Amino acid sequence: MIIDAHCDALLKLWEKKGSFQSSDLLQVTNEKWKISPVKIQCFAIFVPDDVPEDSQFQTALEMVDIFYKQIVEPNSDIKVILSKEDLLSLKDNERGAMLTLEGCHSIGHDINKLKTLVRLGVRAVGLTWNQANAVSDGVGEKRGAGLSSFGEEVVDLLNEQQIWTDVSHLSYKGFFDVMERAKYPIASHSNAFAITPHRRNLDDRQIKALIERDGWIGITFVPMFLTEENTATVEDVKRHLHYFLELGAKGCLGFGSDFDGTSRFVERLYDHTDYGTFIQELKQEVSEETLLQLCYQNFIEKFPRTK
Repeated sequence: MIIDAHCDALLKLWEKKGSFQSSDLLQVTNEKWKISPVKIQCFAIFVPDDVPEDSQFQTALEMVDIFYKQIVEPNSDIKVILSKEDLLSLKDNERGAMLTLEGCHSIGHDINKLKTLVRLGVRAVGLTWNQANAVSDGVGEKRGAGLSSFGEEVVDLLNEQQIWTDVSHLSYKGFFDVMERAKYPIASHSNAFAITPHRRNLDDRQIKALIERDGWIGITFVPMFLTEENTATVEDVKRHLHYFLELGAKGCLGFGSDFDGTSRFVERLYDHTDYGTFIQELKQEVSEETLLQLCYQNFIEKFPRTK
């Protein structure tokens, strides 16, 4: 059983690149998911930055509609995950699908838009993508500002609603502003800066802060976050994993693949169907207890909303 905290299948489906049921254009499809060890998949709402500002929230709603109409409703064995109770009550023949938001640019300055997305099922909220928005600067903004007053309002709402606050893509100052304010911080898809010095990765101070705050970190399979070489391999993924473990992240670690979110891929870890072999390899390198924590236990234990 594996829980994957991040994929961009909704974006590709919105762009009409393939069918969720079966498509060579998608890494995450119903067909692949069914024969994989992935039990629960999180689906990100990511509105591309070239969508006009006045259409961004409408685009987010269109992706929510795709989630329900193309993923959940046609497949009776796929259940929407809204709480820890839902995670724990999945039957052996059932799979879970959860909505997340990648970047608050789609809500503009309107907290009611975020409340709407939460009511529609979003259970983790990434405050930014790489650019600045009304909530905070992202890692790609030179200014490097942290949470705005509106951003503090957003984090307070997420605390109140028992929703994860996701710091992946967030500016460095924004990260530590969140550490001070958020009750439920996570980094859904980020790797270790000490191994690969990419701006999207977490340095030791950030990793230790997430551990101290009892957060959750999803190791991601984005090649440029894994290595500075031209080709990324499973060994690169494992190198990041072991580094996190050495820093004491055993109880905070999991996977956030970013399937369908990249144009380059990890050798032997292309889609859901490769998870099985990957986990078999990890069995030789970590204890059974650690492996179960990585695959699903940490995610479930830290899921904030109980019912």
